[in-house]
Amino acid sequence: MYVLSSSSKETPAVGNRIEETLSRPFALNGLTVRNRIAMAPMTRNFSPEGVPGADVAEYYARRAAAGVGLIITEGTYIDHPSAGQSDRVPRFHGEESLAGWARVAEAVHAAGGKIVPQLWHVGMAREAGSPPVVDAPPVGPSGIALDGTAGAGHAMTLDDLDDVVRGFAEAAASAEGLGFDGVELHGAHGYLIDQFLWAGTNRRTDAYGGDAVSRARFAAEIAAAVRAAVSPNFPVIFRLSQWKSKNYDARLADTPEEFEAVLAPLVAAGVDAFHASTRRYWLPEFEGSELNLAGWAKKLSGKASITVGSVGLDGEFIATFGGASSGVEAIDRLVKRLERDEFDLVAVGRALLGDPDWAAKTLAGRTAELTPFTPEALSVLR
Repeated sequence: MYVLSSSSKETPAVGNRIEETLSRPFALNGLTVRNRIAMAPMTRNFSPEGVPGADVAEYYARRAAAGVGLIITEGTYIDHPSAGQSDRVPRFHGEESLAGWARVAEAVHAAGGKIVPQLWHVGMAREAGSPPVVDAPPVGPSGIALDGTAGAGHAMTLDDLDDVVRGFAEAAASAEGLGFDGVELHGAHGYLIDQFLWAGTNRRTDAYGGDAVSRARFAAEIAAAVRAAVSPNFPVIFRLSQWKSKNYDARLADTPEEFEAVLAPLVAAGVDAFHASTRRYWLPEFEGSELNLAGWAKKLSGKASITVGSVGLDGEFIATFGGASSGVEAIDRLVKRLERDEFDLVAVGRALLGDPDWAAKTLAGRTAELTPFTPEALSVLR
């Protein structure tokens, strides 16, 4: 057991506010989430041949049973040859994989939670020769890798774009048919959709490149196709970020006006909420305001937003790659921002790996019982 340091303990009054604020239900389109706690998507590599098994269902259901209101699954590959880069990451296509996901959704619902799959295409992040389709090339808007290397992959044709749009729409329709409660589109961290949004990887001269609105066209077409493939009240969430994998200083937008240019086409396409990925939720995004990225997404779009970034921990995730642990951190300042409606839901990542009962303990005011995150949590599915 890890006991909070005296500097991290909440007073009883603050503790009560935390419980009351996080316990409020939230309506997202046709979905009502029982509280403000979401589980952040985290790739776990425990689905051999892309099929989530009983252990994956138990893993998610355990968090739902412990009070997490909304489970956002790890990234799942859509049906496109170049979508993935591992045969242990789950897929969201194929009879066996979809049957496994149906069992996951059923288990989470039985535990009282709601669940949405994150739909994913890795784009130029794919290494040539990787499974599940070893002869599929890395693809992206301009064939440019995240480090700026030109010619590292295939620059997508208009037919390629149509194929990927179709893959996302079919996955979303499958999700609704399997009984999921919505979908999240992975448009962050330098993966395919984000590669179109970011000027660093999008050098196209056609309608899908150029200014921010044009770079957002592909993402908007995916969102519109997904919106058309599911019921009107089925929530569509879009995850975005400034930072990219291995490029943590990258930015989509340097000003609120530039950020709004990215958001507006997605809102018009039917996105219901923005999941704004940051490494530290407490940092302001633009000069002159304390709002973080999720706060700006809500303010500029008028849509719901989800914040994320080292919630409940005193260290951010990059240190994890070097084997560092993270201790428990109080969340009173997070809750104050939630009380001000800066954002609507709070996604918790590594803290839920270190302590599957994080939500139950936090909602019950038992923060002294919270356990820290250690890298060992990444090697098991529990």
